[in-house]
This record gives sequence, structure tokens and C-alpha cells, in this order.
Amino acid sequence: MDPARIAELLERVRDGKVAVAEAIEELRALPYQKLGFATVDHHRALRQGFPEVVLGDPKSAEQIVGIVREHLRVGGDVLVTRVDAAKADVVRGQIPELRYHADARCLVHQARPFEDRGRGLILVVSAGTSDIPVAEEAALTAQLWGNRVERLFDVGVAGIHRILDQRDLLDGASVIVVVAGMEGALASVVGGLVGRPIVAVPTSVGYGASFQGLAALLGMLNSCAAGVSVVNIDNGYGAGVAAALINRK
Repeated sequence: MDPARIAELLERVRDGKVAVAEAIEELRALPYQKLGFATVDHHRALRQGFPEVVLGDPKSAEQIVGIVREHLRVGGDVLVTRVDAAKADVVRGQIPELRYHADARCLVHQARPFEDRGRGLILVVSAGTSDIPVAEEAALTAQLWGNRVERLFDVGVAGIHRILDQRDLLDGASVIVVVAGMEGALASVVGGLVGRPIVAVPTSVGYGASFQGLAALLGMLNSCAAGVSVVNIDNGYGAGVAAALINRK
């Protein structure tokens, strides 16, 4: 339950459109609801400004359905990350109002129309096409939480002219999320070009010596460019939230 929904409920009580007992019943789910296999945190949007997000990869379709239905019961946005197409089909068969974003591997339900709540633009940059799933997870997260987002994909350092040609777009962003695998050098390059907060996301894309993203992680952590902050390997969701918090009005 998000602050806007609670404010709307309280205003309806004040105006006599909703009885106090009815409002109490609607608020009964706060702050959490036990489902046995999960304890759904309905209070998170009030504490942090973003509702609880469901990590779908290790969960069964039935568990995802149960958690999502509980979120839908009290209203608000829903985001389920790391869901493959087969599992998404099963979940959507029971909750058809969910929309599947294949590039981001996410299931989404947006309860309210988009409202720009950011100070400016969040730009999501990927080094390669193979990094797009993680980049899209970051972009979708930031957008769902009320930010204008633009994407700039496949502009890695192997063809550095591709990123150098985008100075106007880079300079116009308030926050930049840089997603890169292999050696992760793109975060340092972008960090050295602009005076903007950089949220760097190492991905597990790369050959053997990349160690499933460890090389990119260490490269980003050791960046000589100031203002580069690093999230965990493949953590597009965490990068999207960090960018949204930085960009919040």
C-alpha cells in the first residue's frame, strides 16, 4: 500500500465517503501478511517509497501467484524480477492483468498511470547487446518507480566512438546506470566523461577469465573515475532503485 493510496483513503473518510470501519478493514493488512511460505511486506512503500519486489527465479509459479495476489489485494504496483517465459506464462494464466516484459524478464502490474516523480532523466547504458536483460531490468525498475528513462545500448569500449558520439545525451541525464560485462571498463569511461552520479552494474557476460562477472565487478570497484558506485553482479533491480533514489525530488 503506497502513501498516495493511504492519503486517498483518509481523504475519503474525512469527506464521509468511506466509513471508519471500512477504512480499518482496508488497512488491516498493514504492515505485513503471513502466507505460510512468505511474509508479504505491505509497509515497505511507506518506509522506502517503493513496494516490495518479488524475486521470481528461485520461486515456483504457484508461490509467485500467491504473493502477487496478496499485493494486488491491497493495491499498488507489482514487480516480479527474473522470470523466464515459461514460468511467466503459467503465472499470467492465473493473473492475466500482469504484463510480461521479455527483455527484462519481469512481470509488472502498474496500478496507477505513470507520474514523473524524478528531478530529471535516468539514462541506462549497456556495453553490449548481451547486457540488455540486466539493463532492461534496471530501466524498467526506475521507470515503474516514477522516473523518465532513456536507453543507450551496445556502446561498449570496443568501439568507443559509439559512446563519445552521445555526449549530449550523457550530459542531459541526472543519473546514469552503466551495465557492462567482460572487463567492465565502460563505467570508468562514462564516469570520466560526465559529472553525474554513475551506478555501475557488472554482468556475468564474458569468457572464462571473467569468472561469471567477478572481473567486471573488480574493474568497476577499482575505477579511477570519481562518482562511480557499484551494485552486485547482474543486479539490474538494485541499480534501478539506487538511480531512482538519487533522482528523487
